[in-house]
Amino acid sequence: MPGLLRTWLLVVATTFAVLSLSAGRLIAWHLHRKTRTRRSLILAQAKHDQEQFQARQRVAPPPEDPDWVSVERNPSNTACNGSQAPEDWRGIIGFLHPFCNAGGGGERVLWAAIKATQQRWPNAICAVYTGDHNALKDNILERVNQRFNIHLHPPTVVFLYLDTRHWVLSTTWPHFTLLGQSLGSLLMAYNAFALLVPDLFIDTMGYSFALALCTFLFGPSIPTAAYVHYPTISTDMLNSLSTPNPTHGLNAGTGTGLKGATKRLYWRAYAWLYCLSGRNVDVVMTNSSWTQAHIQSLWGPKRTRRGKCWPIEAVFPPVAVEELEERIELDGPRARKRDRIILYVAQFRPEKNHEMVLKAFARMMHKNQGEPAGKQMEDAKLVLIGSVRDDTDSKKVYSLRLLARDLNIDPLVTFACDAPWSDVLDYLATSWVGVNAMWNEHFGIGVVEYQAAGLVCVVNDSGGPKADVVVEVGGERTGFHASTEAEYAEGFTKALMMGDEETKAMRRRARVSSRRFTEKAFAERWVVQLERLIKLQRDVKN
Repeated sequence: MPGLLRTWLLVVATTFAVLSLSAGRLIAWHLHRKTRTRRSLILAQAKHDQEQFQARQRVAPPPEDPDWVSVERNPSNTACNGSQAPEDWRGIIGFLHPFCNAGGGGERVLWAAIKATQQRWPNAICAVYTGDHNALKDNILERVNQRFNIHLHPPTVVFLYLDTRHWVLSTTWPHFTLLGQSLGSLLMAYNAFALLVPDLFIDTMGYSFALALCTFLFGPSIPTAAYVHYPTISTDMLNSLSTPNPTHGLNAGTGTGLKGATKRLYWRAYAWLYCLSGRNVDVVMTNSSWTQAHIQSLWGPKRTRRGKCWPIEAVFPPVAVEELEERIELDGPRARKRDRIILYVAQFRPEKNHEMVLKAFARMMHKNQGEPAGKQMEDAKLVLIGSVRDDTDSKKVYSLRLLARDLNIDPLVTFACDAPWSDVLDYLATSWVGVNAMWNEHFGIGVVEYQAAGLVCVVNDSGGPKADVVVEVGGERTGFHASTEAEYAEGFTKALMMGDEETKAMRRRARVSSRRFTEKAFAERWVVQLERLIKLQRDVKN
């Protein structure tokens, strides 16, 4: 009898799998048919825009961008490293990035990836699925230019506007937020495919369930890739439930009692689902060795069993290192005078922990009043630069202003919201210290910018800033690590109190360290990963 039961269960499971697969393929056929006309229009519009663009260039050629010139002069059938490259590819690449106009580090990765794609495959269409309905194409590209100094080729960039972005907002899911947002990403992904079925599908924001839906519907015909900034769930998050440390996230220390046990069980169940969602992703990139290790532990075993041949690789985010080096001299007559400014460049979100920076700055200022060291730091100031995406971020800034007033440091604190890149450059050139306060920051683009600009870094003793960025060069430190309010205050004091020669030497080492994270290095690694996707797509078609 038990053997018969097992047989029936196997039959039922097999039947369900076959029916599900059939339903998925039927839905995929419907989506292809539904978006066929839009696809033709997009290709025709891109061709028309390209012709118009070339006509304008013949009349009034724009200033040359060295990056674009180097690509245009590269033979179309030769890779940048001199080896034989695949023939030109003319498909549509779908980038799922519903907050593409946010202006943060994740958006820099998106735009740098699109630029690298345009340089290598000039006839490919880059379609960005976004929920930014209030921003038109020209506005978005202008903001990309101003905020990141990244110049894109407009004819081959297309924006497709999602109606379902609200389903991935944490405010939509006050309970079971992780699961709710993941389920919401399924709705958002279906919305994306109903707008346009791409040839390649790339998630650049961490919606792995969307990639799973793509594979379920279209199978291997649409290869998928993920650029993972941060694992949605990790062993560190699970461990934080037992650690009552407020710097380790909002849920730190909440794993006690019946409610805590339920949360722990829920998180473990979600971790299992998250592992399943990543098992079929064809190409997986992470932004740091810290993220790579976590994603490898979660997705790696199942990807291996699924026969995914390419390993999970760290592709460090692009940072404007070359531009910063060119514009900001550390020594010599062009070097600008630096003020005793502690600079924090980060979006105004809870996990960035601006509160601890304000409290640490207040502690340093109040502690050194009346002491000999206090005279050297009496002109110290704190500048907070970040983008404000919505009303939630605006309320966050308001609460931080109130905290600065309560700490009696509000005259010494400047808030620069949605500052253009020119203003950020100015602060990077004239500030003394660069700070990062997020626990387990996945990478820390802002920290690399600090280093390239020659700031003395005081960063959180965790994640990418600790493992990849603020590391020793030649056996000498390039900054300071801190975890608590007291340690940050001590780090600020040390950074501001160092002698001139010691400070200059640390600035130079930091700049040397930053050269590992250039835009060129990112573009080269990105192209290698995308070539793998194109090869998969070409093999399926053949």
